[in-house]
Amino acid sequence: MSLHIGIVGGGIGGLCTAIALRAIGLQVSLYEQSDSAGEYGAGIQLSPNATRIFKALGLLDAIETVSFKPQNAQLRSWKNARLIASVPLGQTSLDRYGSPYLHIHRSNLHDILRQRAQSAGVHFRFAHRLVDLSQQDDHVSLAFANGKLYQHELIIGCDGIKSAVRNLLFDNTHPQFSGHVAWRGLIKTNKLPDNLIAPNATVHLGPHQHFVHYYLGSGDYVNFVAVLDNQDWQQESWSIPADKKALECAFSGWNTPVQTLIKNIDVCYMWALFHHSPLKNWTDRRITLLGDACHPMLPYMAQGAAMAIEDAWVLSRLLEQKEQEPRLALAEYQKYRLARTAKVQAASEEQGNMFHLADRTSITFRNLKLGLGSRYLPDLALQSMDWIYGYDAVKGFH
Repeated sequence: MSLHIGIVGGGIGGLCTAIALRAIGLQVSLYEQSDSAGEYGAGIQLSPNATRIFKALGLLDAIETVSFKPQNAQLRSWKNARLIASVPLGQTSLDRYGSPYLHIHRSNLHDILRQRAQSAGVHFRFAHRLVDLSQQDDHVSLAFANGKLYQHELIIGCDGIKSAVRNLLFDNTHPQFSGHVAWRGLIKTNKLPDNLIAPNATVHLGPHQHFVHYYLGSGDYVNFVAVLDNQDWQQESWSIPADKKALECAFSGWNTPVQTLIKNIDVCYMWALFHHSPLKNWTDRRITLLGDACHPMLPYMAQGAAMAIEDAWVLSRLLEQKEQEPRLALAEYQKYRLARTAKVQAASEEQGNMFHLADRTSITFRNLKLGLGSRYLPDLALQSMDWIYGYDAVKGFH
């Protein structure tokens, strides 16, 4: 295949796209505005809809070696850690979906993807910040802040929530503050009492706030994310060092596991969470968007990375099928992906609202509904996630 595709953005979505495109023989140049190939952040969850794509790309074995496999997804009470509901993962994920549910540090995943992309022949260009683009009949021209100019037959914007490609293509979008602020960080497991944290993905639910924790890698670290309603802090960057005392104050009076985790935090960061309404269109002739650039997710369904990974696979398969009609491939990619990603965006927002219920009657009804489902109708509880975890883009997308 003769197409030479330019990818703007070297995060998880951009790297997965580059790997998938090289697997079908396309030439790929990847432009990253930072001057190195590093990745920041903390832990992410990879559900079966994502890991089956990694398997198809020949990456799953390497990813599993640096991942943790949670046994269950659990909801617990903020006050006493009482179990509200539990849904099995672990072997159940393999039996039901044919692929594992994993926890991994972003930097470990990024390293694996970058190394595969480099060995596959992706051409990396670092310190390239996009400042302009224009389309002609047969190519797209890119201009970067360092004065460099390049041309490609197709451009894929994988440059995240603050996407320059999106803003240049469709004008600047204006996200709305969700009213939620999050803290995140890592805690060394050897600092914690033995058996304090079970090998699960756990969410502690409280009025107007919640606290998530899970192991990473070989279990040496616990990743945490703490979210609460807050109308004052509205910075979207997620790498701003935070005051641990403010976190302690916000979760004062919570149960022992949460209090112990917070006590043992060395460094934490905070950021404001913003709503980004689904785009009605993210493709224009020879340019399209992918991942957070077109459908950023609130984190409550843990599907941000998974949606980008699905995007990468679907786009690459359509380009393989429509080698002679690449513009049609981009249009069909949007058609297949827009409805699903918009549905996941809406579900993530709804989940966040459910986590933060404060009315006593609403909380009681929520806990009874979730608890009865997981205890007495476990298959029904699993079915509620089949539309996400059971989605198999490798077999065919819709």
